[in-house]
Amino acid sequence: MSRTLADFVAATSWADVEAQSGEARRSILNFFATALGSARDPVVMAAMRTLSPFSGAATATVIGHSQPMDAMCASFLNAISANLLDFDDTHPETIIHPAAPVAAPVLALAEMHKLSGRELLTAFILGVDVECRIGAAVSPRHYARGWHITSTCGIFGAAAACAKLLGLPAEGIANAIGLAASQSAGNVENLPSAAKNVSVGNAARNGLFAALLAEQGYEAAPHAIEGPLGWARTMGDEPDIARLLDGLGKTWEIARNTYKPYPAGIVFHAVIDACLQLRERIGRRFDQIDTVTVQGSTLLLARGDRPVNNERDARVSIHHCVACGLLLGRAGVAEFARENGRPARYRAAAAEGEGGVG
Repeated sequence: MSRTLADFVAATSWADVEAQSGEARRSILNFFATALGSARDPVVMAAMRTLSPFSGAATATVIGHSQPMDAMCASFLNAISANLLDFDDTHPETIIHPAAPVAAPVLALAEMHKLSGRELLTAFILGVDVECRIGAAVSPRHYARGWHITSTCGIFGAAAACAKLLGLPAEGIANAIGLAASQSAGNVENLPSAAKNVSVGNAARNGLFAALLAEQGYEAAPHAIEGPLGWARTMGDEPDIARLLDGLGKTWEIARNTYKPYPAGIVFHAVIDACLQLRERIGRRFDQIDTVTVQGSTLLLARGDRPVNNERDARVSIHHCVACGLLLGRAGVAEFARENGRPARYRAAAAEGEGGVG
């Protein structure tokens, strides 16, 4: 499986992906916007202070900052910035956020080596294809077991994309993918905390690291993903090889990518839309509402039935999303960020199990 993907990545040229370049540009533009929006967040600043003493040659831009850092540190910081607001692009089948773990190291490496836009876009499109195909091959059990799929699969996209930019042959790309399998991590329990963003940052940085190791001749097992004791079986179930390989080089996962209207988990967007519509239908007569019942998938309940103690909780809370859509009529960054000055009725509605939101 790794070798098949590696052969595909090695053989693919700009001519093969040019038709997808518009969507790739859109994804990268969205990546820059979400990263810039979080560039001065305390989480990003803390990570920057932590990494600065260990940064090597300052060759790569940290988005929103004047001081560059080495490519691995910049990859980590830009990936966590892009993912922090939960506003980044989403692959609906897998719920992977494709750009953050792949665009961050690709941009850093391309800047370091002064590579062309075509080379960058080719690698990015291929990286997105690899991460999303691997994610689809192990979904939905992989996520259901508690693995944060953007982090665990994003590293494969980062490794493949960076190996492509480095000009590695198929064998080297396969080794990079195998090396990524030894570093894949991130759990769903950490989603309402900034620890989630650490694993996304690690996917970007460690994917680059895997490619750089492979460039130096570092090897990995040939079946690191699909082997009897490989990544897929230890972190989910036997991979769906058909989903992984069908249409390889003919259909592209970047074409399936979507963009969020709200800075919240994508499973909550339908809830927000429904509440916005209900708000207008009832003429904003909130005093006539006794209860609000939300029906949805098991995943919606599992991820969103939680108290709201901070803005990260709010981004993955059914109750908060209902309150934003129904009572405020807005669900932007400010509505998920502010914790003070809310009307008492709104605070009650956003609390778990209170205010009639169930």
